[in-house]
Amino acid sequence: MKLTQLLNGIEYEVLNGSTDLEISDVIYNTKRIAKNTAFVCIKGAKFDSHTIAQEAVDGGAIAVVVEHEVEVENVTVIKVKDTRIALALMAANLYDHPANKLTTIAVTGSKGKTTTTFMIKEILEKAGNKTGLIGSIGVFSGDKELDPRGHNTTPEGYEIHRLFDEMVKDGCKYVVMETSSQGFKLNRTAGLVFDYGIFLNISRDHISPWEHATLEEYLECKAQLMKQCKVGVVNFDDEKLDQILAGHTCEVRSFGFNEGADILVTDYKTISKPKYMGVEYTTKGLMNLTVDVGSPGKFSIYDSVAAAYVCKCCGVKDEIITKALEEIEIRGRVEKVKIDAPYTVVLDFAHNGIGVKNLITAIKEYKPNRIIAVFGSDGNRTKIRRADAGEILGNMADLTILTSNCPRFEKVEDINNEIKVGLDRTDGEYIEINDRRSAIKHAMSIAQEGDFILLIGKGHWDYEEINGVMYPFDERVVVKELYEELKKAD
Repeated sequence: MKLTQLLNGIEYEVLNGSTDLEISDVIYNTKRIAKNTAFVCIKGAKFDSHTIAQEAVDGGAIAVVVEHEVEVENVTVIKVKDTRIALALMAANLYDHPANKLTTIAVTGSKGKTTTTFMIKEILEKAGNKTGLIGSIGVFSGDKELDPRGHNTTPEGYEIHRLFDEMVKDGCKYVVMETSSQGFKLNRTAGLVFDYGIFLNISRDHISPWEHATLEEYLECKAQLMKQCKVGVVNFDDEKLDQILAGHTCEVRSFGFNEGADILVTDYKTISKPKYMGVEYTTKGLMNLTVDVGSPGKFSIYDSVAAAYVCKCCGVKDEIITKALEEIEIRGRVEKVKIDAPYTVVLDFAHNGIGVKNLITAIKEYKPNRIIAVFGSDGNRTKIRRADAGEILGNMADLTILTSNCPRFEKVEDINNEIKVGLDRTDGEYIEINDRRSAIKHAMSIAQEGDFILLIGKGHWDYEEINGVMYPFDERVVVKELYEELKKAD
């Protein structure tokens, strides 16, 4: 494609050379440099690729896109205001705007993005619609897994369009994706206008020197979705909703438990059966359904109502929606491990105070004998959440077992000492077993009939990252192995 075509829709200045060039690909990672490519210089938190523009040219790039002048020789240099925005728009041009060939659904919120996207995908596919998904658990085109985990919840703009293009070629009609605050902050979704945008909730998460400096900045980033979608489906009960809708450009439809919501939730109750935990509720207003969701907690209602309504707007019949939600199982989200024990083991991705509180609140509705929480905070992430999670655990769990959870380049002992700051504000009982497998084994060895063991923090992750090395660690497998070990020991 000609460079002039790639730059369509972008304000730019030609600092050197000509735009009458045939470009084979758009590159932003030096590891993928090839001949006849355009290299887009990105300034990241730790590295600015403007500094290696000549290296990209030496590798075969014939055009360089920059935010400021760089020292390069014998190459076209294009200056733009924001190279991340340029990257996204160039990718859309390169792949012939694949988003326009799909019904696009974006989900944002501090909690529940993964669950809601998987619910939507499940419902749409039950109705016979091949659906793509992009999120923190992975990237899927129908049943085909394109990326087991991905590097970011919301990928770079180039990757979004590349993946959309692959989904279109695979025959997908829909794509649903998690849109994170970081994704909006870094303009990864620049140029996209989603058919539907879902706002679930907001909490004081991701406020740190590495993510968002203030809550206000975090809110502004989340609110961006309501300026980048045609129909906004929003949580009417969230106290920050007015700020999320400030300056919105979309049609707004709301859901919630409070009067005034366009979709009002009523008659909520828990359901407990052998090997099944769920909730039942009805809705009235724009959507009239009675729903049984195979996932516990009030948060599951919010997630499933949003998912159900968007799918209904996409033409899915009510009976398909309700059947899909009843059968839903989300990997790593309040996931019940299937072992034939008198106690219950649940694993979940909760990793901060609000997530832990929501999880334990949901489990307490099922009248557990005791709650034994196995918890570790991941390393090289914001530290603010650690003490908050510790305080919630101390107040709500009968026993907390502190342990490892992907410490990365931090010491497990140091991470746990920060969790203890919160635990020590309470009278809650806790012990520390730094090896996660040993911690889980101890919890299972002391569990009594009716107890719930909550494995908190890892969720869908199937690895432990320690000092830069990834070790396999799938808690589903570990629990089943330990259960057999303990049975033999008896």
